[in-house]
Order: sequence, then structure tokens, then C-alpha cells
Amino acid sequence: MDRKEFLITANIALGAVLAGSKVRAAEVNEKRELMGVLVDTTRCMGCRSCEYACAEANGLPEPEEDESVFDNERTQSETQWSVVNRYETDLGEVFVKKQCMHCMQPACATACLTKAMYKSEEGPVIWREKKCMGCRFCMISCPFDIPKFEYHSAVPKLHKCQLCLDRIRNGEQPACVENCLGDEALVFGKRSELIEIARKRIYGELGNYVNHVYGEHEVGGTGMLYLASVPFDKLGFRNDLGSESYPALTRQFLYTVPVVITLLPPFLLAISHATKREQGKEKSEE
Repeated sequence: MDRKEFLITANIALGAVLAGSKVRAAEVNEKRELMGVLVDTTRCMGCRSCEYACAEANGLPEPEEDESVFDNERTQSETQWSVVNRYETDLGEVFVKKQCMHCMQPACATACLTKAMYKSEEGPVIWREKKCMGCRFCMISCPFDIPKFEYHSAVPKLHKCQLCLDRIRNGEQPACVENCLGDEALVFGKRSELIEIARKRIYGELGNYVNHVYGEHEVGGTGMLYLASVPFDKLGFRNDLGSESYPALTRQFLYTVPVVITLLPPFLLAISHATKREQGKEKSEE
């Protein structure tokens, strides 16, 4: 392979990589009408019917009925994907349902090497068992500390809320929303419409809400949106996440990696061919 052939090979490889980068960029920037859930904490009664519905729909153990569960703040676990916590605030008790936030550009899916953690076309971020290799990068990358791992199991799995994707695809609502006993404390629908509903409630009931829809901008936006009467840091929410999605913060680096990986083999191959040709010339001259 002479210099001309080498340059042609390298340029073809580079063109293929750049084309792939454009496709990936288009996928990240593509605007889709995704589904989500609006959680209005001012309307939540703390009945925990969403917890029981979630457990039944996903074959999980039934949650404890003892009211003492409200004594301490709980987090999601491998046996409970959705939990309701009680917070004492200056305005009294506030009940908050928490589960996977279903980010618009999920860090867990970006970190997953096998696409086991996947952002579905409908909106929910799901975990696909057959693709998982157990690296747990998704757990490390999640800003909300959501994915949970079965450390005690011989064949461990990851657990998180899937937002009842199968039900959504069948035209149904997530089990938690369908079984909510509050007055539209949980509302399922298109994310853009949920934001409109949230804004109408904020401006229609001045003084009842803080002027903040949590999840509208946090980490690039989430599928779970929240309304509250008190600042969200009083309800266990992080307020230090910023509005930039985690994948966007690392996109330039992540897109460089495939370029290097793709260009290196043809580059080495070209060098190998060139070296062999030179060696052949030397032998023929001898």
C-alpha cells in the first residue's frame, strides 16, 4: 500500500466515523413527544396505594402496612421500586412519592456498555436483563441513586421502576397512576402537556405552590415532574444537579472514543501493508 492508498483508506474510515457521529448527535438532539407523570405533592394523602399497585403489577413483595414506615426516610430497593415518604415542613406534613425519574437523557443508559439500560421511545427508562453484563456503571452514574442491585443473589439482577412500559404500550396508565386515590395527585400524559398542567396549577393557585416544576430542567429534564408547596430541598430532592444533562457534559469525550477505536484498526492495517511492501521490495533487490 503506497501513500496514496493509505490516505484513501484513512479518509474512508474517518468519513464513516464522522457520519456515525452525526447520527448519534441527531439521536441525542431529536425532539420526541415522550410520556411522563406529574406528581403533585400538595394533593398526596400518603395512602401509599401507589406502592401496593406497583408491587402487584411487578410481582414484588407487598409493602409493609405499618405506619411506622413514615418514621424514617426510605429509598427505593430491589424489592420496592416506589416509596412514599413523609416530611415535616413549616407548612405541615408533606407526602412525596419517589421512584426512577426517567431522565430525558439518562446518564445510566449512556454509561451502559451493552444498552441494557435503555431509554424507550415512549419515555420510560427500562432495564433489559438479557443484555446486562453486571458492570453496575448505571448505579454509579445515576444522579438520583435509583438502580438497585441484588447483592445477595447468586444470579443478581438490577431493579428500578420501569413506569409500567408494557401497560403504556397497551394504552393503559402506569399502575401507580391508575390506583392513586388522591385528587389527580398523579397525572399521566405527554410531558409537554404535564408541564402545562403544572404551570396552570401554580399560577391558578398562587401561594399554594413554589414556582418551580422539579424535573422540568434538572439534569436536562426528567419524565417525572413534581409540584410542591415548599422548596424541594425540604422534601429530600437534590438542588445541586444543574440543568445540563449528564451525557451532554461528557458527550465530546464519549464521541471521541469511537473515533479512536474505529480509526486505529485501519491505521495499523495500513502501516502493516506498507511495511510488508517495503520488506518485499528489499528482498527483491537483494
